[in-house]
Amino acid sequence: MLHDVDGTVRTLCLDLDTSKARKSVVDDDARRLGDLLRAAGLVFVEDESPSGGRHLYVPLQEPLIAAEARQLVEALGQRAVSLDPSPHQNVVHGCIRVPGSAHKAGGHQSLITPLTEAYGILTRRNPATAVTALRKALAPELYRAEQDRRRAQARAAAATSTARPGVGAERAPVGREDSPLRVVARTGVYDTTRYASDSEARMAVLNHLAACRWNIDQVRTSITGRGETRAAHTGLAALYGAKQERLLPIEWAKAQAFTGTDSPATVKRPSQRAGESTAHKSDTSPTSLTGGSPKADPATSEQSIHQLVNDLENILYAVLDHRLQTLGRVSISLRFLIRAVLAYMRTNQTTLLDVGCRSFAVALGKNHDTIARLLPMLEAASAGILTRVDRGRGRNADTYAIQLPAEFESLARELTWRKGKIHAIRPVFRVLGDVAALTYEAIERGRRSPTTADLVRSTGISRRALTDHLARMEALGIIRRHRDRWQIVATTNLAHLADRLGATTDRQEQINRYRRQRAAWHAWLDRHLVPQLDEYEFYDPEVDEYWLPPLEDEEELQHSLWHAARTAARHAA
Repeated sequence: MLHDVDGTVRTLCLDLDTSKARKSVVDDDARRLGDLLRAAGLVFVEDESPSGGRHLYVPLQEPLIAAEARQLVEALGQRAVSLDPSPHQNVVHGCIRVPGSAHKAGGHQSLITPLTEAYGILTRRNPATAVTALRKALAPELYRAEQDRRRAQARAAAATSTARPGVGAERAPVGREDSPLRVVARTGVYDTTRYASDSEARMAVLNHLAACRWNIDQVRTSITGRGETRAAHTGLAALYGAKQERLLPIEWAKAQAFTGTDSPATVKRPSQRAGESTAHKSDTSPTSLTGGSPKADPATSEQSIHQLVNDLENILYAVLDHRLQTLGRVSISLRFLIRAVLAYMRTNQTTLLDVGCRSFAVALGKNHDTIARLLPMLEAASAGILTRVDRGRGRNADTYAIQLPAEFESLARELTWRKGKIHAIRPVFRVLGDVAALTYEAIERGRRSPTTADLVRSTGISRRALTDHLARMEALGIIRRHRDRWQIVATTNLAHLADRLGATTDRQEQINRYRRQRAAWHAWLDRHLVPQLDEYEFYDPEVDEYWLPPLEDEEELQHSLWHAARTAARHAA
């Protein structure tokens, strides 16, 4: 049993189960968890079951309450897909098979750690300081778990408050449903009734990644890892085994051909395809050039657009940010929306931007309805920088013209351009929030390391809110304080941290949801959209469509005219 009668835990038990992932994944998880525990100063005992599973036992000098032990084990589970946290999730019945125990499949649990070393570890046990170091190393995972718990409680409270009298509220879902193919990529375990072999399961995963616009380098990195970025798809590596280097390029080419996502070098641009229009196919498609004169217009050349964006960035930080601060609670969202506009402008190399609300929503980590409400507010508050010139119809989004107003031209020339890219909301700040993103930007773009007071002045955020977010980012290792001044920790990989906080998964889920919505909208348009015809397409004034058939002789013609004139005279009288 894992829990004492008072509900405390004296040994953390990490159960790596082959029913949750392939043995090679279990072995890799055991190695990585062992490295993590040793880095925190923790010693542990390890054994192996006849089925290939692993157990890591971490004895403690000071017992933990059940809730704290569960949080640590669940946080470790976010690092290792094969870790089964259920023994620590049941205070009454949580148990584990110890070394030497008989296994249900035959055989016994085999001790991997030498017996004398295991006896010393279980006798001395681990101090509380090492547990604190582990908790610090797992700060992103613990933060993510706490946010998930709060969201689950909020959903449960909302469901309870909206339930009809006499009807029980539905239970709110805990956590988020993951893509089955992503689970296969991480664990290597697949439904044998759906995929007959490892080869079919591999191709299903590769088709999924190709449809999500991955490239082969990203696939290799997800399998093997790179630098601080750990391998996320160890299950896919297990499905390949020793044949990965030989088969991956071949099967990736098949996946690209199957999903129609071949290399850009072999796919013609829309403007190169005969008989096709360069009009946008969706409200988030990138702006494409339509040809025209072979000589580039100096006003819209790449260099001039970069210069215009640099000038607009200076105006943004010198003037517009301070104006937007006066707009209340939406001010931070508007400030990041204008940053996203400039970022898209630089990327698409155009002063006419027709990016849809859903693209901005992905860039800012918000709902597209919120973006649709913010864009008119930003246009009104941008002092002429952003102007809508065309309303979106069908598949096309609203088109906005971006320019530098005459009143800011002299100021833009006087200010010096700063190094660094302008960002909307980087994925990691989808979890940490807009305030943290704005604070990080102020530290990153500052000419010198700012103090807390400097950050209050430059961001316009209250000192109390700023202090809370600074402490949170410092705990996650994003920034550090040196002599009362804040600095960026350059060794912290924001993309890796976003993965650990679940921000990358949230972003991908939003992208997938918008793809489904866009596909449904386009299908509806194809079924119901009536083509807009010009007048000449259905009426030609030079053609009499109401002609009479010819008469056989002149006498009949005269008789008809006489009859028509007499009838008209009778009506007139």
